[in-house]
Amino acid sequence: MELLITVCFLVLFCTISYFYKRFSQMRSHSCYMLAYECFKATDDRKLDTESCVKIVLRNKNLGLDQYRFLLQTMVNSGLGEETYGPRNVLAGREETPTLMEAHEEMDEIMFGTLDNLFSKTDVSPSDIDILVVDVSLFSPSPSLTARIVNRYRMRDNIKSFSLSGMGCSASMVAIDLVQNLFKSYKNAFAVVVSSETIGPHWYCGKENSMMLSNCLFRSGGCSVLLTDKPCLKHKALMKLKHSVRTNIGSNDEAYGCCIQIEDQQGYNGFLLTRNLTKAAAKAFTMNLKVLVPKILPIRELIRFAVISICKTNNKTAKPSLNLKTRIQHFCIHPGGRAVIDGLGKSLGLNEYDMEPARMALHRFGNTSAGGLWYVLGYMEAKKRLKKDDKILMISLGAGFMCNNCVWEVMKDLGNGNVWEHCMDRYPIPRKNTINPFADKYSWINDERLNFVRMDLSNIILS
Repeated sequence: MELLITVCFLVLFCTISYFYKRFSQMRSHSCYMLAYECFKATDDRKLDTESCVKIVLRNKNLGLDQYRFLLQTMVNSGLGEETYGPRNVLAGREETPTLMEAHEEMDEIMFGTLDNLFSKTDVSPSDIDILVVDVSLFSPSPSLTARIVNRYRMRDNIKSFSLSGMGCSASMVAIDLVQNLFKSYKNAFAVVVSSETIGPHWYCGKENSMMLSNCLFRSGGCSVLLTDKPCLKHKALMKLKHSVRTNIGSNDEAYGCCIQIEDQQGYNGFLLTRNLTKAAAKAFTMNLKVLVPKILPIRELIRFAVISICKTNNKTAKPSLNLKTRIQHFCIHPGGRAVIDGLGKSLGLNEYDMEPARMALHRFGNTSAGGLWYVLGYMEAKKRLKKDDKILMISLGAGFMCNNCVWEVMKDLGNGNVWEHCMDRYPIPRKNTINPFADKYSWINDERLNFVRMDLSNIILS
């Protein structure tokens, strides 16, 4: 009897929530994505195996243990041979980065993507009402938004915002900010620029937990054009349906699991601790508790509630939400193989669902806030995105934060975009693929080297 009463109450609650949600959506202001442009660096910036090895060997702080750690990390990273690195690191100046080089790195990404974005959409820079730039580790004065305004001679009444310190989830923060600004500024154009400076923050020490960032992060970024103008709905690629942000920074472990610090030798770097996985799981779960009722049909919520109640009497029953009842595509942040595998497992995704994130990681690496847009680009280039499809974007970042959103595809999409040059080579099969690092340098794990004193850098280079 108690079970029946509980189910009836849940049905009533879900019904009321459903109609309230529909009413809220009717009143809410629309946010349309008109275009997005991902950055692709020139070939001279590719970080293949040999380039990575040369960079590693320049660090005289490293020994056999560190070489073994880096080998294992690169073999398991999921990155391929064509990711892009910053020019100062490739030129051997990682220990002496300059302000000019940091600006040049940003200029190449920001102006390159914005030039293409304005050209492709025929929207003039003078038409932009809102400008948001999210770059976590580089906050110069004048700001990067001011640099863009100066370059394109934008209007003097433009609303500009510079976001910093938010890590890989910053792009979703920027999108959410624009959506809320559209409530105050009607019939507006907005541009979001998402990227990160890699060159000035290349770690030159020997701490394993801080060398991880060198193995995963690569150069990249994206510019996105948004509007709330109903008259441009027919030109829109997608419409933002929901956006939910979660910040668990009040927890000390979560706050410190992904943090910029200085090691004992005085080298600056980004520390990734073992608590990162725990913090990510907690933030993601809390985010879904808010997002799921907004997107799933009532029947799925009732099914989950009934199974959850029955679980108290049957411990073998494992309640799980089937997000695929409403979501067709999962745009997972390509933060690393462990991140993709963990999120995929928790959501019950198959290899087809996780393929875009895996391939974005393989081709472009972890490009921080810009990473999600390479994943979206892969979906579009593979012609997966059809009218009325729903896309769940999942991002995790320092703080610790989980910021997710849902897009609705407005028309069938199939632009080759940044993937056009290599689409015929993807997907790369996970099995039967020889990792070049393991193929060339697996001998470093030979235990006999523990008893030999020699300069390993000379052997590796030869």
